[in-house]
Amino acid sequence: MKYDVTVIGSGPGGYVAAIRCAQLGLKTAIIERYPVLGGTCLNVGCIPSKALLDSSEHYHNAHSTFNAHGIEIKDLKVNLPQMIRRKNEVVLDNNKGVEFLMKKNKIDVFYGHGSFVTKNRIKITGPAAPGDEIETDKVIIATGSKPIVPAHFNYDKKRVITSTEALNIEKVPGSMLIIGGGVIGLELGSVYARLGTEVIVVEFLDRIIAGMDSDCSRELSKSLKKLGMQFHLRYAVTEVKSAKNKVKVTAKSRDDESKTLSWEVDYCLVAIGRRPYTDGLGLENIGIVPDEKGRIPVDDHLQTTVPGIYAIGDVIQGAMLAHKAEEEGVFVAEVMVGQKPHIHYNLIPGVVYTWPEVASVGYTEEQLKEMGIPYKPGKFPFRALGRARASMDLDGMVKVLAHKDTDEILGVHIVGARAADMIAEAVALMEFRASAEDAARMSHAHPTYTEAFKEACLAATGNRSIHV
Repeated sequence: MKYDVTVIGSGPGGYVAAIRCAQLGLKTAIIERYPVLGGTCLNVGCIPSKALLDSSEHYHNAHSTFNAHGIEIKDLKVNLPQMIRRKNEVVLDNNKGVEFLMKKNKIDVFYGHGSFVTKNRIKITGPAAPGDEIETDKVIIATGSKPIVPAHFNYDKKRVITSTEALNIEKVPGSMLIIGGGVIGLELGSVYARLGTEVIVVEFLDRIIAGMDSDCSRELSKSLKKLGMQFHLRYAVTEVKSAKNKVKVTAKSRDDESKTLSWEVDYCLVAIGRRPYTDGLGLENIGIVPDEKGRIPVDDHLQTTVPGIYAIGDVIQGAMLAHKAEEEGVFVAEVMVGQKPHIHYNLIPGVVYTWPEVASVGYTEEQLKEMGIPYKPGKFPFRALGRARASMDLDGMVKVLAHKDTDEILGVHIVGARAADMIAEAVALMEFRASAEDAARMSHAHPTYTEAFKEACLAATGNRSIHV
């Protein structure tokens, strides 16, 4: 069978790319090595983790704040198996949704492992497609990423786990140590901390969520400590040993090598990042050589060194974000038919779905200093916000960084309730190169969380914030 384009991988980047290709009139196929569509994000990443985050937040509120709201509950307890079942139902509904979209757009789906025979011939292996081959004019590689697990961490999927296994624990652990203070570790750590687990985070660098603005790191750290989470910064894990029911973890201080710490915990969650997943893809058969980090090199049109072969999402350079992959999927489809789309990579937001949430877009203060760009900051605390007081979500702040001379908004960093939704306003304004004054002059409904963004913009335009 011959296709105009074949997409390898059905995660957010892959299935969105396939849909846009089909919309543009291209005969499209998609290959997925697992028996369900949706990739890491839908099945063992973004969606299931958010389902558990939401469930654990409901429990935490019932345990910690309902009395203040005048809601009394007797015999409150966690039913973790039911939380897992609900999470699985959410995932299944999304699986069905992607399947429906494939049928609606007349995209042929092949289940099995896709690999290159030649640049125009893809072999599909697996129980559902034993040795099938398809011909294709063009290919989009969207095979995503896998967790990084060094061999000396003794990953066994039982007591030493990654985010995949952490989504299916059916008894609340007494203790959990997380290696890595990044997004994935903090999100899942906050789930179990809310449910009563003692959570210990060991981070190699000097702060958590190190890729975000330092003010965000400080604010989130303060909030997570209130949950009881413990942080050991600038420590390197040197040994992980699991027994039948426990894991012993040892870490050494980066500042004083004679100083070591050891813990015995129920689970050790390895969350030190992800690597591009191109295993068995047959790149060597078509002359594509990944870089030192395993990423596939692409040009400005996301085309690889082989004409007609494109790559998107986690397998190429840039942030490993589902929405980045989606934008790239649409971009490539439109490039293929001669359109001239664009992606402003600096305006792709990043989000941490803890509570409070963290959301960021544009430059951090550290980046502006490093680049020598003159800027003026404006901050506004959630604690001074009427809506936050009403909902008891007082932690956090909004930070706006505007150009000192032109007043153009260069970066927005939010820690607080609904930050993940609030950041879209900042992205929209920055896409149109708005100034802090522009945002400050916009009417924001009262009382809302987004008033904090307006107040921070007022602060950036000459300390004009009204409510502090």
